[in-house]
Amino acid sequence: MKILIVEDEKELADSMKKYLESEGYLCEVAGDYLKASDKVSMYKYDCVIVDITLPNGSGLDVIKELKENKSETGVIIVSAKNSLDDKIKGLELGSDDYLTKPFHLSELNARVKAIIRRKSFDGNNEMILKEIKIDLTQRRVFVNEKEITLTQKEYDLLMYFIANKNKVVTKNSIAEHLWGDDSDQSDSFDFIYTHIKNLRKKLLDKACEDYITTIYGIGYNFKTQ
Repeated sequence: MKILIVEDEKELADSMKKYLESEGYLCEVAGDYLKASDKVSMYKYDCVIVDITLPNGSGLDVIKELKENKSETGVIIVSAKNSLDDKIKGLELGSDDYLTKPFHLSELNARVKAIIRRKSFDGNNEMILKEIKIDLTQRRVFVNEKEITLTQKEYDLLMYFIANKNKVVTKNSIAEHLWGDDSDQSDSFDFIYTHIKNLRKKLLDKACEDYITTIYGIGYNFKTQ
C-alpha cells in the first residue's frame, strides 16, 4: 500500500515516513504544494496525508485536485489549526479524516488502516476471496486454511491484485505501486516477473487456483470469474 505524505515540517514528515514504513507501507514525501500537485497528478496512492498550510499553496487545493480527477485515494488532513472552518472545508472537498497537531503516530497509523480497509475492503479486518483468506491487521495470508509466508513485496503485490481483481493492471502500475518514484529508474520489469513468479509458486504450493493471468504486452489480470 502506497502513501503520500504532504508536509513541510521535515522532522515531522521524516517521523511519519519512518513509522509508517515500519508498518509495511511504501511512503513518499512532498514538502510543498507544487511537488504534491505533481505527484498526485502523476501517481496513484492508497492514502494521502496532507497538511493544510504549505509553501507555494494550500493542502486543500491538493485535495481538490484529487477529487477533480475522480481519485479514490483516501485523504487525511493534518494541521496545527484546530479550526472548525478548516475541518468543514476539508470534509466538503472530500477528505476522509482530520487530525490536529500534535498527534500520536500510532493514532495516525490507525486512521490510515481504517481508511484503506474502508476504501478497498469494505471496512473489514479480514478479506476472503475464494480459498484465500487475509488477516489485514496482522498481514497474514492463508490458502485453504494453511498459512503461507510472503515477503513484504509479495504481500503488497497480492493485495494490489486483489484490490484490482478482474481488471487488467499494467506492468507500469504494478512497478509504481510497489516501488513508487524508484520505479522510474528501472529500465526493465525483471523485478516484477520475479516477484510474480515467487508469489504464484507459493500460492500454488498450497493448492490455490492460478488466478494470475498474463496479458502479453500489457500486464496482468487477477482473474477470479
